[in-house]
Amino acid sequence: MAENQLFYPRLEELIRISKKSFNQVERDLGYPRNALHNYKNGVEPSGIRLIELAHYFGVTPEYLLGMSKEPKAKPLISFFQKLEDTQKKELSLLCYKWLLNTKI
Repeated sequence: MAENQLFYPRLEELIRISKKSFNQVERDLGYPRNALHNYKNGVEPSGIRLIELAHYFGVTPEYLLGMSKEPKAKPLISFFQKLEDTQKKELSLLCYKWLLNTKI
């Protein structure tokens, strides 16, 4: 399934997990009735609506769009993994010193 075709199935799943109806989510967010059903045919939401829905369900916009398999972001882990070994060591030492409440 293409990325742009994952939005509606993921939205449906999040609504089902939340044990709410489409209409309840629309009311909670102040959307017109049936606004979310309009995405059933593969239309993607506006940027603002995408952010609102992601915040509402506690997931990332990338997850809703199918660009990520992980519903929750792990920014610190992914940031740390991208560092070189020397940078990881330096960051670890800074954190350790901070935890010990020593001056850096």
